[in-house]
Amino acid sequence: MFNAGRTGGDNVAVLGAGHGGMAMAAHLSFMGHRVNLFNRGEERLWGVRSSGAIEMTGEVEGFGELNMATTSMEEAIRGVEMIMVVVPAFGHRWMAEQMAPYLVDGQIIVLHPGRTMGALEFRQVLTANGVTADVIIAEAQTFIYASRATGPSQVHIFRIKHSIPVASVRAHKIPRVIEQLRRFYPQFVPGDNIFKTSFENVGSVFHPALCVMNAGWIENDVDFQFYHEGVTPSVAKILEHIDDERVRVAEALGIRAITARQWLYMAYSTTGDSLYESMRKNSGYRGILAPRSLKVRYLEEDIPYSIVPMASLGKMLGVKTDVMDSIIMMGSIINATDYLSSGRTVENLGIAGMSVRSLRLIAIGEAGK
Repeated sequence: MFNAGRTGGDNVAVLGAGHGGMAMAAHLSFMGHRVNLFNRGEERLWGVRSSGAIEMTGEVEGFGELNMATTSMEEAIRGVEMIMVVVPAFGHRWMAEQMAPYLVDGQIIVLHPGRTMGALEFRQVLTANGVTADVIIAEAQTFIYASRATGPSQVHIFRIKHSIPVASVRAHKIPRVIEQLRRFYPQFVPGDNIFKTSFENVGSVFHPALCVMNAGWIENDVDFQFYHEGVTPSVAKILEHIDDERVRVAEALGIRAITARQWLYMAYSTTGDSLYESMRKNSGYRGILAPRSLKVRYLEEDIPYSIVPMASLGKMLGVKTDVMDSIIMMGSIINATDYLSSGRTVENLGIAGMSVRSLRLIAIGEAGK
């Protein structure tokens, strides 16, 4: 554990020292808050421990001096009101299990982001582990930073998004969550409920299909800009169909989900006459290179934890998701993994067979406690 004994600001825990966690921990520290950075393993903490700070380049330039860098969950969240979970969605269950013994009344857990139905799964795990503390579980629609770790204690922030909706499992707690989050970021805004933030998970539209349709270039280890050069007019048509399916499943739940083009305007102030044009005009995507492997979270996270729950709920509600189903199948073949079985489905989320009324009651905290 590294402890700099920092004073001033608010106490906040950032769980996860990957690309996103490094950016959030550094920026929060730079803004004057006392940040406890937690990571499951030691390897991603050695650089931070040796330097005592994370260097930021890009949209934010400077050094974030951390209060603590630790592999102890108990130490990381002790005395902390705001717990920021910044790990891929396949790590949410593990994080919930590890923090369960140490949670206390009044703590706020925010998944950055929840992907699809992340807050619902997190609540299930805490309940299964006997948590009785009165905590709030919330999820962000998307991650606030476009960032990449560039070294053991360095991170580059390409862009900070403008408007990020957040919702909690008990919808009446959303104002409390937003009030606390705005002590750190003015960009967070109230989301209607956890189903709306889940279905406005636009990573489900962009990431998996882009990887599948650019698989040849990725496997040939070619450097290309993922969102600019990887998106051609034909690729954008596939993305638009996935986007339409996402919006229609949300409608069957009584949710009005924004389109991918509307999201680009909200997050990046980017406009265009088509999704292709909007993505190409987005300066926040400039310089972000494609992954170097297909064993990447854009498939391993975004298929089972973003697309699968949408398609699963669509099937339950009678909405066709043919293009999503195709991407799930092709991604599963590419990585020799059955993402449909391993992902979040209505069955393993405990909502199979529920009516729309029952699902909406879960969102406001009146059912399924």
